[in-house]
Order: sequence, then structure tokens, then C-alpha cells
Amino acid sequence: MADARLARNMAGSAFRRADTLRDERAAEPPRPVEDFLRNLAGWWPPARESAPAIERLQQAVRRAAAPLLDASDGAVAEHFARATRATRDLRQARALRQDFEHLPLALACVALASQRRLGLLPHPVQLAGVRSLLCGELAEMQTGEGKSLVAAMAAVTMAGSGASVHVISTNDYLARRDAEQMAVLFEFFGLDVGYVQSGMSESERRAAYARPICYAAGKELVFDYLKDRLAGHGLTPARVSGLHAFVRPEALQRQPLVAALHFAIVDEADSVMIDEARTPMILSRNAPATFEPALLEWAITAARQLEPGRHFRIGAGRELELLPAGVAAASAPPEALPSSWQSSAWRTQLLRQALTALHLFHRDQHYILAEGKIQIVDESTGRVMPDRSWEQGLHQLIETKEALALSHGRETLARMTYQRFFRRYYLLAGLTGTAAEASRELWAVYGLRVRRLPPNRTLQRRRLPDRVVASVDEKWAAVAEAARAAAETGRAVLIGTRSVQASEQISAALNGSGLAHVVLNARQDAQEAAVVAGAGRSGSITVATNMAGRGTDIKLDAAARAAGGLHVILTEFHESPRVDRQLFGRSARQGEAGSVRAIVARDDGLFKGLPAALPLSAAVRWAQAAAERRAYVARMQTLKQDQELNRMIGIAGRVI
Repeated sequence: MADARLARNMAGSAFRRADTLRDERAAEPPRPVEDFLRNLAGWWPPARESAPAIERLQQAVRRAAAPLLDASDGAVAEHFARATRATRDLRQARALRQDFEHLPLALACVALASQRRLGLLPHPVQLAGVRSLLCGELAEMQTGEGKSLVAAMAAVTMAGSGASVHVISTNDYLARRDAEQMAVLFEFFGLDVGYVQSGMSESERRAAYARPICYAAGKELVFDYLKDRLAGHGLTPARVSGLHAFVRPEALQRQPLVAALHFAIVDEADSVMIDEARTPMILSRNAPATFEPALLEWAITAARQLEPGRHFRIGAGRELELLPAGVAAASAPPEALPSSWQSSAWRTQLLRQALTALHLFHRDQHYILAEGKIQIVDESTGRVMPDRSWEQGLHQLIETKEALALSHGRETLARMTYQRFFRRYYLLAGLTGTAAEASRELWAVYGLRVRRLPPNRTLQRRRLPDRVVASVDEKWAAVAEAARAAAETGRAVLIGTRSVQASEQISAALNGSGLAHVVLNARQDAQEAAVVAGAGRSGSITVATNMAGRGTDIKLDAAARAAGGLHVILTEFHESPRVDRQLFGRSARQGEAGSVRAIVARDDGLFKGLPAALPLSAAVRWAQAAAERRAYVARMQTLKQDQELNRMIGIAGRVI
């Protein structure tokens, strides 16, 4: 253990500081021609790890492990320390793919430690996954392949070389669960692990990040990074002076929360780096309300009187256009309000926001009401984001629409996108079950190559023929009947929906059919792990919004496995085919039997505007491709705005 700590401390000094006061990669200047040529490589399909390559790695690890099978724990740790000295320089990490001298020994030591401490002997595909992460790639592994252990093995290998390692999860629960489960593996090599949770104090966070390995949800990490930026860490003195109105003098004296961005492993990487990257992380504070209650009431009342098609239009990409007739038809704001609100420009802006609140943001789909407050729901995961709020008065307009007490206004202090943040790491890697569809964007934005790994055992999942019915009511009846038929045979059933509202509608249909079931949506997300853990019981029916429970295994009992495994029913295709694949991937893990089926309605939101005669498969491909293009454009626009704002702040700092 002492050798491992010594190796880590010595190697830590080998990292070169960038152009900041912190240890992280410098921001890359824009190079249009070079970037264009580099991005051309992203048009190639993702690389596939071949069976022979996996076999060669496994044999090399076995040979390296053979002399250590009877060695003491201390001897294994000493061999590990010697092997990891070769990985000190993260710039050479990609050379590990050809390293059959040091890497197999390091993996052999970690595999032995896993077997001794966790009772888990890594299978060949997991070893290949670890190598991909250490090479700075995004490993696409099937659901149920043991990605948590792969992330931990890569984390301990890189931490042993002296790097500060962050394992980034989608939520607090997964971050704490994985850190606690893998702690005995890290301790084997004398490495401490920490985790960050919402509600932690600054001192607790700083202590967690200071450990060689730290698990954290992406949003917690970015917000802590922004707090450091606001305190002046990572900025030039001139740029600190530009933030003098927000930076407290005592803040400049403390150590940063996040001291180094060396190596990051992003779990469920497509969810974090693609789906959650549509909006920037914004650090804000309470501020006086921009809009008076009377003004908000006027805007909602006036907007309710406007007619679609005549006064406003909503495009396929959820863009809302207020027509001149709509501005003319709206009543004037109350005369008691300040004269500035009487101007045509302000009236138009506020009316457009009010129409957006009424027609584009719906209760139990985009948000829920909890404890008398609006709580935003992440459409891609089905989870509540309690600390988020919409900008430019939209949040207060939705509160007005729902007749709730108005929340405080918010003043933006700092902001950053996931795209810009993750590029600050010296080495970035990721894990997910679905990355191929986003491989071009992952390469162009993050420089991440996707490598597809085969399943450890032959996939036994059966895709039953899709079924399309005329209306939503018919769909719920058909889904309830299909769930009954599968459950009566002793199988476990998982029904996936796109919204809280849809999950409650199918719940009502199941109740009407006398079928016992459990619902997992944004209202029950605190019980997420327990609900998912029980979803593999024979005869059980579980309803879940989108990917609620993602990252938690559905373990089948013996009766469900014997009856044919988990049957998954998709009730509405998502705008991203990756989310559909994630839902289907819950079935037939690790060579188990299982089946999936889509039962959808022609009037589902995804198919609006498409010809009714279009075959279902063609309609799905067409609609998803169009939605993906719009989402990609939105993400690129978000990144562009973030880069421009950062450039402007830099100029302001240098001028002051």
C-alpha cells in the first residue's frame, strides 16, 4: 500500500499545469480548417472490438496473473504499483492499446483484487472495456455487462499512476452506491475514494475531490467547478478583476473545490454528454423579480385568448412564432404598470413567453407539481431536476399558469456547458450501452472515439413484431392486455412510457383490468432503486418513465427466468433511438432469455404531421432522424453561445 501511495504522489507532480491556476487542460483555440479535417474522421462508423483482440488481451492478463495467484495482497499491490508507473503521462494513454507488457500486469492485479474483495472475476469483455477507457475511448457495452466494475477497474489503474480520477454518474444515488460498493477494491491498493452529494458543505466537497478517486453526478461537478471559477480559481488576475462584483475577498484565499481535471470516466455517457448537454449549467442566486405579478397575470390571460394558426404558429421543432395578428389581438397591459411594459417590443416578448408556457410546457410531462412548487422533469431520463428553473420569466409564467406562489427571480453568476467542461480534462473516457448513433457528435465535440464491444454471452433477446393502433385509448387497452398475457405465464413485465402523464394513464388501464403493478416516475424517484430491484419478480408488472432506473440492474428471480425472462413493452417511440435501445436493453442481460415489443398509437406526438399511410418503421425512422437533427442543432447553438459568452467575459476582464 505504501508503494502505491508513493507512486501516486510522485506521478502527480508530473502533470503540467495549463494556462490556469488549476491542473487542467488549456482551452483549445478555434482552428476551423484543422477542426474540419479532424471531424471528417467522425464519419467513419464506430470501431468494433474483435473477438481475437479480446482473446489476446485475456490471455496476456492470464499469463501476468499466473505467478500472483498465491501471492499476498501486499505483493499484488507492489506489482500493481510497478506496472502503473508506465501510465503516468496521460498524453501517452492511447499507446496502451499496444502495450502488452505493463497493461496486462496492471489489469491482472486489479482482477485479482476484485476477485478477493468483491467476489467478482472480470470476464474478457470487461477487461477490453477497461483498456478502452484507459485509451481515452467511449466503450459501448451491452446492458448488464458490468459497467460499474469496468469503471472502477479503470479508475484504480489510472489513480495508481498518480492521476486524479472522477467517475461521473447521472445522479447522486448511483455516485454514492458505486463509490461505497467499490471502496474495498480501491482500499486494496491504498487508494481512498470519495463521493459528492447535493447538500454537502464546501469542506466535505473539497475533501471528496481531494481523494485519488471521486464519484459525483455531472451537475454537481460542473456547479462546483463554476463556484471555483467565480472565486477566481482557474482565471487570470485580469479576469478575476472583471468579476469583482461577485467574488468575495476571502474566497480567493481558500483552496479550490475541484483542484484537478486529470481523468474522467463518464458513466451512461450518452445521457450526460448528449441528452443533458442541451442546456448549460447556470450558477445563479436569488434576485428581485424582473416581472411584477400583475404583468404575468396579464400575459397569461392575454395569451389564453389567442388562437393557434390565426394568432401564432408552432413548428415541428417546438419553435413558436407569434404572428402580427396575435400582437394586435392581445389586450393592453394594465395602465398601472410601468410605461416600459407598454412598448410593443416588450409586449411581444412577454406574450411569446406566455404562449410558450401554455402550449409547449405541459404538467406531468415537462414538469410536475410537488410541495406547491414547479419541479422540472428531464425528458430524457424521467427524473426530477429540483434545483433547475427556466430563464427569462418562463418559470414564473408557468407558476402563474398553475396558480402557484411566484418564486424569486434569478441572477446568473456563471454558466458552462457540458461540452466545454469535459474538454478541460487531460483524458476523457466513457461507458454506455448506446453510443453508436451519436458517434459523430461525440468525436466532433469531445474528441471521443466510440468502440463497440460484443456481449460476453450470446444475446437471446427476441424482438416481437411492432403493433400500431389508431388511438391512445386503444393503445393503453392493448398494452394492458399484453402485460396481462406475459405476467400470467410467470414472466416479469416492464412497461416504458415517455411522460409522467402517460405512466399514470397506463396505470389507470391496468387498475381497470385488475392488474397489480408498480409505477416508477418523477413522483417516486426517491424509491427508484428499490422499485427497479423488485421489477424482476415472476408475474410482476412495473411501469417506468423512459429510463427511470437506468444504471440499476433488473435481476430476475428463478421463476421469471424459467418462464422466459423479462418482457419489455415500449409504449411510445422516443425522439432519440438511443433511448428506445436503452429501454429494450433492460431485457435479456448476460445471455438470459427475454423479449421486447413496441405497442404505439398513430396519434402519438412523434408522428404528428406524417402521412397516416406511411409504414410504421419508415415513420419512426423519419421522425427520429428529424428530431435528432433539431436536437443536434440546438446543442451546437448552446455550445456556440457558451463559447462566445466566455470570450466576451475574457475580453471584459482584460480591459478592466
